[in-house]
Amino acid sequence: MGVDTELVKTHVRPRCFMDVAVDNIILGRIVFELFDDFCPLTCENFRALCTGEKGLGKTTGKPLHFQGVIFHRVVKSFMVQCGDFSTGNGTGGESIFGGTFPDENFDLKHDQPFLLSMANRGPDTNGSQFFIMSE
Repeated sequence: MGVDTELVKTHVRPRCFMDVAVDNIILGRIVFELFDDFCPLTCENFRALCTGEKGLGKTTGKPLHFQGVIFHRVVKSFMVQCGDFSTGNGTGGESIFGGTFPDENFDLKHDQPFLLSMANRGPDTNGSQFFIMSE
């Protein structure tokens, strides 16, 4: 059984946002509440990739920023995936820490619409890709 995130909320969680556009027409803004009380490194990585404040990636040499990144994977009634700023096809990206970083927490369920989660290739391979549950 996963942890009920509302019951154990210990502080005001940070938020960040992403503007979503199709063909340069802004459709809206997604505001993310980051569960930094559960996954501080993961949340800092995501927040910094939203702002683009960390410069260039150590492994890709690309800007560490989500600006202009596409949703490269869309699974109807399940999720959308994004965050590959280096290749745009789901094979690239990197963390603000250089390359990938270890998993932090497996206590939270990914079972509600609009939850933000890291996408990776297996244990301890978190980079920049993420997905948002749709149902």
